[in-house]
Amino acid sequence: MKVIKISEVKKEPVSSPLFTGPEVTRQELSDSREFTMAVVNFGKGVRNKFHTHDSEQILIVTSGHGFIVTEQEKKEIAPGDVVIIPAGEKHWHGATEGSEFSHIFVYRSGSQATQLEK
Repeated sequence: MKVIKISEVKKEPVSSPLFTGPEVTRQELSDSREFTMAVVNFGKGVRNKFHTHDSEQILIVTSGHGFIVTEQEKKEIAPGDVVIIPAGEKHWHGATEGSEFSHIFVYRSGSQATQLEK
């Protein structure tokens, strides 16, 4: 068994064309062979761009307010919300304009994301 205290995990800056702004950090949580898990912290108004995953993705909101958006709907999400995104579903998630936003993501190790928005 392993217990991880998120407050003790270093925040590493993320530089990726997947995000709409530079105010993004990541905290790695897992060395599991089966799952990839991390906390992603978004600055106010920052989001990722439309993308898909080849496995299911689970988001667990830990702080702030954000959105989860598909081609069909847009929902505001807040701490305690859990989002299950089916494999292949086009989506984005990120902070509202007035709030920073953090979530834990979980997906199958080795799965791939495909960015669909420039």
